[in-house]
Amino acid sequence: MKPTMLSISHLAMRFGGITALDDVSFSLNQGEITSLIGPNGAGKTTLFNCITGMYTPSQGQVHFYGTDITGMAAYQIAQQGMARTFQNLALFGGLTVLENLMTGAYLQGSSGLLQGFFTSPKARQEKRQAHAAAMEMLSFLGMQSDAQALPSELSYGRQKQVEFARALMQKSPLVLLDEPMAGMSTAEKDSMSALIQKVRLDLGISFLIVEHDIPVVMDLSDKIVVLDFGRKIAEGPPQQVQNDPAVIAAYLGAEH
Repeated sequence: MKPTMLSISHLAMRFGGITALDDVSFSLNQGEITSLIGPNGAGKTTLFNCITGMYTPSQGQVHFYGTDITGMAAYQIAQQGMARTFQNLALFGGLTVLENLMTGAYLQGSSGLLQGFFTSPKARQEKRQAHAAAMEMLSFLGMQSDAQALPSELSYGRQKQVEFARALMQKSPLVLLDEPMAGMSTAEKDSMSALIQKVRLDLGISFLIVEHDIPVVMDLSDKIVVLDFGRKIAEGPPQQVQNDPAVIAAYLGAEH
């Protein structure tokens, strides 16, 4: 049996009188792709933000490899071995694709601000290492031809792949992807799905994914967790979730 990597226990998040998450519990096993789905406003991104330290949950716990990371700062959780992307692109427009990936290697560096400012030997060495690692990542993903391009010169789907690659540069065993297929064409979605599967199989990285494209989720996921109005209404393998009456009602509306 695969070890549990991420465990969410009785998580709740309240904003004033609004309950965005209500007693949510589930786990993610090492080496698996788990997807989080639900109608708009179900609490999916709020849950991501609680897991990654953007929000401190009102109650409940988040454990990563058995360590309680609830309420840790975002940078501390990143140091534990968790990376994420966001719904909206956050690439640096003035940097090349290669340079954008190099910024993702910051967790591997140890030279301080002053060392970097005065370009100390240690800082120069870390820059060379980041450059080599970024080129290796682009080659692994089949994107080396884009290395010197600016993000604005690429299609939207290709820019999403660059952001994905930058998250991988953190060398984290768990990556959270927030709507990685949003705005993509069918061909771009197929390409992105293939990249995620390649990374999982070849690098052993696990994924927690928020995605609205249900056919993509069904093909990609080992397990699916469904939220509706902040509560978990289903959890299980794709076929089981797809036929769950509560899930069908949440998406299509129950008959009256």
